[in-house]
Amino acid sequence: MAARIGIVGAKMGLGGSAGMRGWRCGHGLRIRLRGEMRVRSLGCGGGVGIGIGGRIGVGFRGLLHIQRRGLLTESYSVGPTEPPLLQHTIPQHFRSIVDTHGSNFALISRSQNTKLTYRELDEKSNVIAHGLRTLGVKKGDRVAVSLGNGWEFGAITYAVWKLGAVLVPLNPAFNTKQVVSALNHLKASHLIIGHETPLPFKPPRDNTPLLKDIIGDLEQPSHVLKSEAVPSLQGVVLVNNSTDNPASFPATTDFKAIMSMFESEKEKEVIPDEILHKDDVINIQFTSGTTSTPKAACLTHHSILNNGYFIGSRMALTESDIVCCPPPLFHCFGSVLGYMATATRGSTILFPSPAFDPSATLLSIQENKATALYGVATMFLAELELLSNGTIPHTGFEHLRTGTASGSSVPKTLMEKLHKQLNLTGLTICYGMTETSPVSCMTTPVDPMEKRLDSVGRVLPHVSVKIISPSDPNKILEIGKRGELVVSGYLVMKEYYADPIRTKEALIPDSNGKIWMKTGDEASMDEEGYVKITGRIKDLIIRGGENIHPLEIEDCIFGMEDVREVSVVGVPDDKYGEVVCAWIVTRKGVSRGPDDAGVGNDLMSWGEYEKCIAKGNNIKDSKSSAVEAEIKDETGLDGKIRPILTKEAIQHHVRTRLSGHLVPNGKIQKFKLSAVGLGGVGLDECGFDGGVFMGGSEGVGGNEVVGGDYFGCDKIGKSRKKGGENLGILRKDFREGKKGRGDGRWKGLRCAEDMQRHTHTQRKIE
Repeated sequence: MAARIGIVGAKMGLGGSAGMRGWRCGHGLRIRLRGEMRVRSLGCGGGVGIGIGGRIGVGFRGLLHIQRRGLLTESYSVGPTEPPLLQHTIPQHFRSIVDTHGSNFALISRSQNTKLTYRELDEKSNVIAHGLRTLGVKKGDRVAVSLGNGWEFGAITYAVWKLGAVLVPLNPAFNTKQVVSALNHLKASHLIIGHETPLPFKPPRDNTPLLKDIIGDLEQPSHVLKSEAVPSLQGVVLVNNSTDNPASFPATTDFKAIMSMFESEKEKEVIPDEILHKDDVINIQFTSGTTSTPKAACLTHHSILNNGYFIGSRMALTESDIVCCPPPLFHCFGSVLGYMATATRGSTILFPSPAFDPSATLLSIQENKATALYGVATMFLAELELLSNGTIPHTGFEHLRTGTASGSSVPKTLMEKLHKQLNLTGLTICYGMTETSPVSCMTTPVDPMEKRLDSVGRVLPHVSVKIISPSDPNKILEIGKRGELVVSGYLVMKEYYADPIRTKEALIPDSNGKIWMKTGDEASMDEEGYVKITGRIKDLIIRGGENIHPLEIEDCIFGMEDVREVSVVGVPDDKYGEVVCAWIVTRKGVSRGPDDAGVGNDLMSWGEYEKCIAKGNNIKDSKSSAVEAEIKDETGLDGKIRPILTKEAIQHHVRTRLSGHLVPNGKIQKFKLSAVGLGGVGLDECGFDGGVFMGGSEGVGGNEVVGGDYFGCDKIGKSRKKGGENLGILRKDFREGKKGRGDGRWKGLRCAEDMQRHTHTQRKIE
């Protein structure tokens, strides 16, 4: 792994008036002199670090020594220029890996009991490519793939790229409207889809209704396919991923038939109809949706290949590593951090299951002696829960040494558990976004623990990052100041497909013409170049003029013993402009008793609650009503009929209405939580003055929310009927560790005061 130094804006008085803009060693020394003394960056190849003042350090020790000496004074960091960027197309590079590591296992699919060497993967992708060519696939065509993790997706990926076509991975859990919208937006020529969609923690979904909606007449011949819903569609390939014997449709092409028909051409080189170039777009990724409308980011051979290469380099992956990859291939985490990073190193990628399954993940690690594990915090938590309750034995993880966590920060308590229980002492943290292929910053296995806990690492080679003022994009902020993180380099997308307006908004040229990607993330940078993500610019909560950072609240709540997951959003408020709303999922089996304010009893009807208020009684002195099996109406003291909300009604609402708030890479779609907080439970009518919401559903991945059976609240005296569901009152249940409720004020959550005024209530549904 090449040493790196990111020294930006470091004003160093070396006794001269000249200024050093950049140094490079490895293939000659380059020094540029201009203006005042300012070291922009120093990059060294071969693991050798050159220290200022005549000191030389070798390897990571020397690197860290230099980084300590070269401290930044402004938030601008440039990655090293060594090793050089790869200049191949992905098929060219894959060919070299097959030649070098052909007998190594490239892919293991536990659920399919399948292992493919790099040579076998190459041959299967050849077979598929020849088959797709007969269906009319050519360079530049957009080929959509809707599959779970498995060998078919892995082989199809290289087949599409060998033809020069554009791979468009779709979330298999997309409904008909989403699939049709995506296909039409990209004018996709072909769709490759499974008979059924694997879903986490749920039975698979039959795709026959979806196919009928897309194709129309399933009995029409496949070679003259006509789709009114998607006019550009020329063909649909159906992969039999069902344990049953599903019906075949004349309008589709059977994947097994392709594999059988072109088996004889497995060793025949795939020659595209046009020459491939490294800057060709070969992957269009729909953004994971932290904004309400996903965008289609166009990525190239050059960006994806090099990003995977440098990710593998920073993790120190070798041909001996087996990387367990639960994140989905239809997302950049699975496809680039996983599939591309392992392929550039001759490593093995291990798919535990088509959709996330924590049990299968742990078992696959044990069975295959995996050395690395990928995931987001929610995935790690689900896996650790199986270890803590004894479902999976603690043995068999001694081969794990590294891995990558992405999607959100990893709290200290979680990191400690991963070290202790899964042996992930070399776990790395990475930061990125779909539009940057995706990773721009990453820690190393040898970074100090506090840096891996408190930052997303430093910039990757050949990448530049800076923190700018949100109000003035030309102003680079001082060290430690919070602003918007912007990224530049080979990894930046070409554009949003057919969306010039949002492309122009995202890709901003500086005064020198260099293009920067606006991430929308608020961040800061320390003097050593470590970047800390402090939240989304759009997620910033401004309460009564005070800036509140959701990530800080989330980290604090997550430190509480019984909290499994938390997401904090802002909702509008007449008095403060905006207030804090926290959605919390507790650990399974946690029971809640009443605290000093009486919080934590069973559900109470509207009538009972109003009686308590009228009499001036403490809530805990009243008898709560039993949890019913359905929503019932009850007449309050004022004669108005209001609903009481039962456990089952809440569970149903969570599963049906909140099913899309956690995207498969683990990022929570906070705009949806805010919308539910505002309108879904009537808060736009009644206002909201702080407090805690609880959210969740049944799993990770697809369009599922992680967690258990929890939901939120309404304000006293106000209820609302929306979408056929009456939403009533819940008890508030907020505790600060084992000390109870705390002092009533904490980072914008007005717990005690709200409770005394009875502004709203909430509880956990057991």
